Amino acid sequence: MKVSEPAQSALDTARAILAKTPVIDGHNDLPWALREAGESPSGPVDIASRVDFTHTDLPRLRAGGVGAQFWSVYVPAELQGDSAVAATLEQIDLVHRMIASQPADLELAVSAADVTRIMAAGKIASLLGAEGGHSIAGSLGVLRAMHALGVRYLTLTHSRNVPWADSATDEPVLGGLSDFGREVVTEMQRIGMLVDLSHVSPGTMNDALDVATLPVIFSHSSARAITDHPRNVPDQVLERIPGNGGVVMITFVPPFVSSAFYEWHLAAKAEASRRGHDYQPGAGADQLGDWAERHVRPQATVRDVADHAEHVREVAGIDHIGIGGDFDGTNYLPVGLSDVSAYPVLFAELSDRGWTTADLGKLAGGNILRVLADSVDSVQASGDLGLACFSPSR
Repeated sequence: MKVSEPAQSALDTARAILAKTPVIDGHNDLPWALREAGESPSGPVDIASRVDFTHTDLPRLRAGGVGAQFWSVYVPAELQGDSAVAATLEQIDLVHRMIASQPADLELAVSAADVTRIMAAGKIASLLGAEGGHSIAGSLGVLRAMHALGVRYLTLTHSRNVPWADSATDEPVLGGLSDFGREVVTEMQRIGMLVDLSHVSPGTMNDALDVATLPVIFSHSSARAITDHPRNVPDQVLERIPGNGGVVMITFVPPFVSSAFYEWHLAAKAEASRRGHDYQPGAGADQLGDWAERHVRPQATVRDVADHAEHVREVAGIDHIGIGGDFDGTNYLPVGLSDVSAYPVLFAELSDRGWTTADLGKLAGGNILRVLADSVDSVQASGDLGLACFSPSR
C-alpha cells in the first residue's frame, strides 16, 4: 500500500505544536523489550543512542516531541502469585535504573507537578504503569508498595481474567468486577494511582466507572465502533467518560485500528490453529506455511489511527482523548508510525483534517496532565496515602 507522506509544511507545524505541548504517551513496552533481548535485571540499560531492535530510544523520543512517557512495567499474564510480583518488581527496578543511567535526559515523575517541572527543564518525565492486576497477586499491600515505588497506574487486567476482574480477551466469569475488584479501584483512587481500563471487558469498564470518584484512563485503546476488536472501547463507555473526567489514549496497534488487519489476524490465527500451532503475532512460514504467501497481510496506516482519534473526539469530546502508542509492545505498526520519532506524522494528519492547535495540545498531553492532577496530585496533597507517602528518591 502506498501512503502519501504529509507535506513538509504540515510536519513543521506539527513539530512546532509539540515543541510547546509535548507528547505525554500513555504506554510504552521498552522495559520488557529490553528484558527479552537479554537485558538481565542486573544488567546495563543504555538507550542514549540508536537501539536497532526497539521502537524506542532517546534520539527518537526527542525527534518525536515526547516530553513524558509512561513506561510499562508489564509482565506476562501467565505469571501468577509471587512470580508475578517478583517479575514486576524487577521491571520496576529496570525502569528506575534506566532513568538513573540517563540523568541529563530522563527523570522519574510521580505527579503532574513533576511532569510539568521536568519537561520545563528539557528532560523527559518518566512515569511507571503496571500492566495487569495479576501483578499485585490479590494483595492491596502489594498495590500500595508498588505505588510507593513510583507506579502511577495499574491496568486492571491484561489478556487473561484475574480472580477479581474480567479481561476483554478472556471468557467472562464475573460480568465485570467482584467486590474485591471494586475495593481495588477504591483503594487505587484513595492513594493516587490511576485506574487503567485498557485490556478489560466492557463489564469491567462499566463497573469501574460506577465505583470511580476520580478520573480513570485507558492507557492504550482505540474505538470499537471503528474497529470491532475487543480491546477497543465501545461507544456506550465512551459516552460515560465526560461524566467521569477521564481520558482515552488512542493506540497504534494495527489489529486495533484497522478492520482489514484485524480480519487478517483472525484468519491467520485460525490457520495456525488448523496446522496445530498456537499463533503468535509476527508468525511466518513456520506457523502458517504457504497460507501467508496467498493471503498478504494488510497494512494499517496513520489515517486509520486518525479515524479513531476523530471518533473518540466526536463521542467523548476533545477534553477526553490522549495518545498511548504501545511502541515496543506490538510486532507491527501502521505505515507512517514506525517508531517514537513519528508522532508529528499523526499530528500533521489531524491538522490537515482541521484540528486546531488547541485540540492537538489537548491530545498531545494536556488532557492526561489534567487527569494526573485530578487523580494523583490532589490525593497527594490531601496526605491520606498510607504506605504510599514514601517518595522515591530522585
